[in-house]
Amino acid sequence: MRISDNNPQSMDAGQAILIHSVKNTIFLAPPDITFLEGEGNYTYIYTYSGKKYLVARTIKNLHMSLNESNDFVRIHKSYLINTNHIVDYAGQDRTITMAGGKEVLVSRRKSREISEILSAVL
Repeated sequence: MRISDNNPQSMDAGQAILIHSVKNTIFLAPPDITFLEGEGNYTYIYTYSGKKYLVARTIKNLHMSLNESNDFVRIHKSYLINTNHIVDYAGQDRTITMAGGKEVLVSRRKSREISEILSAVL
């Protein structure tokens, strides 16, 4: 994760997610993102370092921004996960444990598709 006040060229802004705060702009690179949790027109972005950011963008919009990275999978209408940060997958419970301990639920509709994707990743 980079925090930059004067050097936005230090990271490929096409893949990074920009988060504007009062004092600076934060550039989050896709590998730093553990998962995203959507709530209407807002999305919480969770990072590997344990930080949580709220952005005024939909999870669908952010998924399109992260589309260049094949590491992100939509497992539920409210969750987009980075497969590189999966710790455990309990197929019977449809629960994925992410780095940092957060458990996310795979939707019933996507459970078969996600099982196939994760069997190749894990």
